[in-house]
Amino acid sequence: MAHKHTIQTKAPQPRRVVMVVYPQAHILDVVGPLEVLTGAKLFLPEGVTPYEVHVVAESAGRVSTTSGLTIEADQSFADALADGAPIDTLVVAGGHGTVEALESPALLDFVQQAARRAGRVVSICTGAMILAEIGLLDGRRATTHWWWCPVLAKRYPQVSVQSDAIFIRDGNIWTSAGVTSGMDLALALLEQDWGHDIALQVARYNVMYMMRPGGQSQFSAHLVAQRAEDPAINETLDYILGNLSEPLNITALAARAAMSERTFARKFKDETGVTPAHYVEAARVQAARVALEQSSARIDQIALQTGFQSAERMRRAFQRHVGVSATDYRERFCLGAFNEAPEPPP
Repeated sequence: MAHKHTIQTKAPQPRRVVMVVYPQAHILDVVGPLEVLTGAKLFLPEGVTPYEVHVVAESAGRVSTTSGLTIEADQSFADALADGAPIDTLVVAGGHGTVEALESPALLDFVQQAARRAGRVVSICTGAMILAEIGLLDGRRATTHWWWCPVLAKRYPQVSVQSDAIFIRDGNIWTSAGVTSGMDLALALLEQDWGHDIALQVARYNVMYMMRPGGQSQFSAHLVAQRAEDPAINETLDYILGNLSEPLNITALAARAAMSERTFARKFKDETGVTPAHYVEAARVQAARVALEQSSARIDQIALQTGFQSAERMRRAFQRHVGVSATDYRERFCLGAFNEAPEPPP
């Protein structure tokens, strides 16, 4: 009697991820992407491990982070190079310690050598500075935290800096904007590795957009206001943020700053990087987002409170800056269940 043989499908090998850390790295730059990647195990068949993660530093052991918490590095740079194992994804974290890390020969040498045997090289936030320092971004498009984009562009002119991108892939090099955008990038890596359905389930589990709408500059209206050095522009920015329901056209703002409209427009853009009209609209969208998240006010009421004058104008502004309508935004992010009439159709 013939024996039946059961064909067993061998589970795929986990993909090796090497996370590079250093003193005063940002802890979210490390754990955010790793939580997204390793979260795939919740939705894969039993026995399948999606990623094998190694955290490496100049010395194995505890590494301080900007929050005061420590991360345990399981390998030193020397040991990680000595084992010779192929790397699927090399990730370089960012953080306040990046400036000092750029002066570390051991770190720069490790990233350069490890990158040669990595299928993908990834930077989170200011980790892009480290990739640029060793020439990996030469002739490529890249991004970093919006605050550091001008520094990256000035220090490394051979890099094409995209200041408003959440993340960028150029060949096998991936770079992300600030902090939480590393999770967006990790979700894209996860989709590439395990498919759209798994990535979508991980996104839902982590209460994330599958693809975040808009760019990183949408979040920074108040931070931009803190950067202005010209006292008149600084006061104008404060006034805008505190009086969004008022008429904020360039004529009124220039008069308030005691400048001609031409001079005001030039100085405003020099200080903020955007036109007065763009800044006012972005600030209004930002205020409207908070109201949509935290209040039960009708959309047309919020539009009036934040200076849009009508729900239709606010809808168009949301599409430009956020990529979804105000109604869709509330459905995703409101903190309570609010009952209201839908927005008028476009």
